[in-house]
Amino acid sequence: MEIKIQTPLTVSDARALKAGDSCLISGVIYTARDAAHKRLCELVAKGEELPFDIKDSIIYFVCPTPAKPGQAIGSAGPTTSYRMDAYSPTLISQGLTGMIGKGKRGPEVIDAMKEHGAVYFGAIGGCGALLSNCIKKAEIVAYEDLGAEAVRRLEVVDFPAIVIIDSYGNNLYETGRASYLEKCKNS
Repeated sequence: MEIKIQTPLTVSDARALKAGDSCLISGVIYTARDAAHKRLCELVAKGEELPFDIKDSIIYFVCPTPAKPGQAIGSAGPTTSYRMDAYSPTLISQGLTGMIGKGKRGPEVIDAMKEHGAVYFGAIGGCGALLSNCIKKAEIVAYEDLGAEAVRRLEVVDFPAIVIIDSYGNNLYETGRASYLEKCKNS
C-alpha cells in the first residue's frame, strides 16, 4: 500500500512514517545540492533568513537537466545524499522534515532526524526521466548562479519515494538486508 503525502510535511506526519513505507508525495518540494546547502548553512550561521521557508519542507537532492519543450523540468534523478551530510543536521534543526536522495546517511544526520522528527526518502537512481513526469512546475528561488544546482521550488504530484530512514532511526538499508539474509538462511 502506498501512503499519499501532501506537503507541508509536519513533524507529526514525519513521525507517522516508518522505514520501508512506499509514498507518493504531492505539493511543494525544493531542490538543493551541496553548494546550495553550504550557502543555506552559512545564512543560518549568520542568523539570516533563508530564501524559502524550510519549516516542514522536503529537499530533493537533485541537479535536473534543462527542460525540453512542453516539460516543467528535464531529467531529475536523485544524487548521492552523503554529500549533504555536513549540512543536513543544521537544516533539520531549522525545521526541515524530509530529504529525498539515494544512498546512505551518516550518524550525525540520523541523530538530527531522531531529535527533530525528520525522515529520509529514497528515490530510484537512473529513473530521472520518469521522475520528472511527476514534476508539474519548477522555478528557481535562489542561487541562480549555480546553474543546474540552483535552489528550485517544485510542484509535484504523486512523486514516488520510499522511507529509507524514519524519524526513529530505523534504516531500511539495514533492516531490509537483515530480513533478506534471514530468509536466505531459512530457505
